[in-house]
Amino acid sequence: MKAFVFTDASLARHAGQFVWLAIDGEKATNAAAVKKIKIPAYPTFYIMDPATEKVALRWVGGATVPQLHKFLDDGRIAVKGGGSELDAQLAHADALYGAGEDSAAAAAYLKALGSAPKSWSQYPRVMDATLYSLSASDQNEKCAELSVEAMERLGKSTSGANAAVSGLGCALALPADHPKRKAWIDLFESRCVAMVADSSIAMSTDDRSGMYLELADARDDAKDAEGRKRYLAADATMLERAAAAAHTKEQRAVFDPHRLSVYVELEEPQRAVPMLEQSERDFPDDYNPPARLAIAYNAMKQYDQALAASDRALTKAYGPRKMRLYSTRVDIYVGRGDSTSARQTLEKAISEGQSLPEAQRPNGSIASFKKRLTAMGGSTPAAQN
Repeated sequence: MKAFVFTDASLARHAGQFVWLAIDGEKATNAAAVKKIKIPAYPTFYIMDPATEKVALRWVGGATVPQLHKFLDDGRIAVKGGGSELDAQLAHADALYGAGEDSAAAAAYLKALGSAPKSWSQYPRVMDATLYSLSASDQNEKCAELSVEAMERLGKSTSGANAAVSGLGCALALPADHPKRKAWIDLFESRCVAMVADSSIAMSTDDRSGMYLELADARDDAKDAEGRKRYLAADATMLERAAAAAHTKEQRAVFDPHRLSVYVELEEPQRAVPMLEQSERDFPDDYNPPARLAIAYNAMKQYDQALAASDRALTKAYGPRKMRLYSTRVDIYVGRGDSTSARQTLEKAISEGQSLPEAQRPNGSIASFKKRLTAMGGSTPAAQN
């Protein structure tokens, strides 16, 4: 977003309408802010009501420039408030969504959608939020069912593509014996295939990559190894072209995590090394390039290089993000057969995780580390206040 979207000159029309604030949710100094608002993923964007200091509108993930314009315009309306019953229903749903109450938000959005006219200008944005809320609250059947309707209504558009990929993800998450599972997967997969390569649909490269990965998951579900590899290879080619066309080092590095993931999935992690070495030179204070190099080298079974990269990353990382680095480090030690160091690293990760402020404490990671440590015969460190 910083490299491609926020640099767009058209956003200047919003100057003076908002007080802009960026928060690093993993810094200890921002623990109070993280406690106040729920952050489901990075990036997440919020429009806050200055009178109540509550979230008026939330957007999860990246956005295109048109989507960001629409989000900001809708946010001003949400803060100002409207007079109709539908406005009140939408404001209630947006407030629940902004508070991270996904199940309740989904129900409220569905109620608003049921009351809205067919020509409702809010439909694309509301449908995006509804499908996310349904998926996040594991209402996969309703998500898939609604995605069919949304996909047809939104057609060849950014939100139409989102409906197709959301539907595919929700259909894949259904139990294997669900009577509509295969038909839904086939429908959404065919629509994603048509959309992913359609340059007339405004999608960020990240979102297009996400669609390729969802298609790869569908082929994996069908036990089609060649089909899965074909989509991963197409994703890698697209990402490489985007990186080559980048105008700045910041834009080029945006694609590093996606490219690394795809290369690892293709069992070709060595392809990531040159780009990550370049990023480490370009951004010497950023923990991400060496952290990703550690993953690549570990996948290559070059454990000494992996540990050296992990060392460099850990000196620059902080807060909950260090848990991901510790997880990779444990994998490295396991790979080289050093169970003692693996246990020691798990103990350190648990201890550091438990010492973080409550709002930033990565309880899921801590529980996973404890389970892994127990399986290795280690003892869990006592919790810290």
